[in-house]
Amino acid sequence: MTSSPARTRRALDLVPVDQDVYTLACERTAYVMDNHDRVCVSFSGGKDSTAVLNVALEVAHSDPRHERHLPLRVVFCDEEAIPYETEAYVRRVAQRPDVALEWYCVPIQHRNACSRTSPYWWPWAPEDEAKWCRPLPAEAITSLPGMPLWPPEARPTWPDTNGLLTPPPHRTAMLMGIRAQESLIRQNAVRQRAVDNYIVQYTGATSRGNVWKAYPVYDWRTEDIWAAVRVHGWDYNSAYDLMEMAGTRLKNQRCSPAFGEEPLAKIPDFARCFPDIWQRMCERVPGVGAAFRYATTELYGYGTQPPKPDGMTWPDFIAHFLSKHNPDQRPAVAARIAKWISLHYRATTDPILPETPHPRTGVSWRWLTTIAMRGDYKDRRQPAHNLTGRDRTVLWRKYTAALADVLATGTGDQLGHTRPLPTDPAALIPDEHKDAMS
Repeated sequence: MTSSPARTRRALDLVPVDQDVYTLACERTAYVMDNHDRVCVSFSGGKDSTAVLNVALEVAHSDPRHERHLPLRVVFCDEEAIPYETEAYVRRVAQRPDVALEWYCVPIQHRNACSRTSPYWWPWAPEDEAKWCRPLPAEAITSLPGMPLWPPEARPTWPDTNGLLTPPPHRTAMLMGIRAQESLIRQNAVRQRAVDNYIVQYTGATSRGNVWKAYPVYDWRTEDIWAAVRVHGWDYNSAYDLMEMAGTRLKNQRCSPAFGEEPLAKIPDFARCFPDIWQRMCERVPGVGAAFRYATTELYGYGTQPPKPDGMTWPDFIAHFLSKHNPDQRPAVAARIAKWISLHYRATTDPILPETPHPRTGVSWRWLTTIAMRGDYKDRRQPAHNLTGRDRTVLWRKYTAALADVLATGTGDQLGHTRPLPTDPAALIPDEHKDAMS
């Protein structure tokens, strides 16, 4: 879900409750089971879907009304370039008598942010069998009715298979390990409604109106998941033990292939912890070797970015980076940038500044340059524009000071701002923030 600045400002405030997150997750799951004909767990073998799976099994076993959902349907998308520890864990889950696991090894479309010229790759693609990172598991389901296999560009993403996995007439809920802590988009997605905010109707490419996505652990923190594993004695993926022993920070521990724009920075951790799979990954996905060396540098839009040449406008600077993308994908990246510029000017007439985010929209030219460099093919990046209170006041102070500097240095013509620049930056500050500054 993509939220505009105006919509995000109307997001509901966070409200503390007097129940623990485990109890709430069980209540949500019970509600979903009561109100849907069928449920299934979208399982990755990671910690978040582990929590969802175990909560769902607990609820199904604890109430006779929910026993009709047993054995629980569990759908696993094998992304090929995964640790052997993940494969072993999924196999243990599949052997449980209360689980009916479907192990899909199909060539779905995956983002490859390692390369601008090869922006996608397809796990288990039949044309690349000689390069597969792992042997095909014996349990593998290698086809999905209605899923196109050729040409590769026509293959769907895994979320776009939801309608194929859950056809009518049944009203089906897919339990998913989506947590608000992981990103602003996920946080905003569960702040739009006060009731059933964790249940969203699936409206993707294969939707036929009968599928809902449910996020029962959306308010869990990473620490809550590991506390639940400890308290309840859940089985889990031992790949996390390897990452812990290697010193990988808790928030960077990831079992899925680290090829997307944001996970890209975690490639060195993956290589260090899973060298057997890493060796095959280097031959499998274009650009992985370069990403291993430079993913956290300015080459991939991380850390310090290249300085804009003097005399060049910011729109021209961004166009320079856009030109480096695959010609077929370049228009999509340009559209992402144009969307955020449009949203900014729908919310305010204030100029977009080089480095300082606007207090209402969070947009700056430097942030837009990051999109131009990385791509944001899944339209997931959002500026930090949901600030309140003192944080918003501080940002107004920074924004007006930066605007005053632009006016003093005479570099306003490089902003790509078609309206007259304000002559008094302080006049832009809303009254409530003026009062807070005094």
